[in-house]
Amino acid sequence: MADTDAPLLIKRYASRRLYNTETSDYVTLDDISQFIRDGREVQIIDLKSGDDLTRQYLLQIIADHESHGESVLPINVLTDLVRSYTTGVQSVVPQFLQMSFEMLRDGQSKMFENFTNPMAKMPGFEAMQAQQDAFMKAMTGGWSGAPGTGKMPDSSERSSEDLDDIKKQLAELQAKLSKLS
Repeated sequence: MADTDAPLLIKRYASRRLYNTETSDYVTLDDISQFIRDGREVQIIDLKSGDDLTRQYLLQIIADHESHGESVLPINVLTDLVRSYTTGVQSVVPQFLQMSFEMLRDGQSKMFENFTNPMAKMPGFEAMQAQQDAFMKAMTGGWSGAPGTGKMPDSSERSSEDLDDIKKQLAELQAKLSKLS
């Protein structure tokens, strides 16, 4: 099994074909895009020169998505990005974008955590849950186990009782069948 924490190494051959070094097969830009959507980091290296081409290919994937109607970047953001390349002064845009996306990822992960159990963060949730548990114990107190004790039988008691019931029912069915024949 490959180490998914390490970037997936893709080699570009002189023929411009992209080679996945993990699976030993050729891949397309769509495949690389899917690896990234699946949460995998990729690194694309030119086999001959050793140059890192990752940025170039990631930009190409974004351009392909944008040109096929999957627009994520508004025109004014694209315009500001172009302007940031044309100014001679050191731009704060890369740091701003990186921090913005880190905040977005953090916010998404926190939202997902809260989505799994949104009630857990509510003030008084634990007290409400304890009251609900006490109510359920009071309501089911005499149903199984010793009457009025509220004691639930353990799983071995329940399974032996269930087995005895099944044996009794089977014996009754066998008696009825023997009467029929």
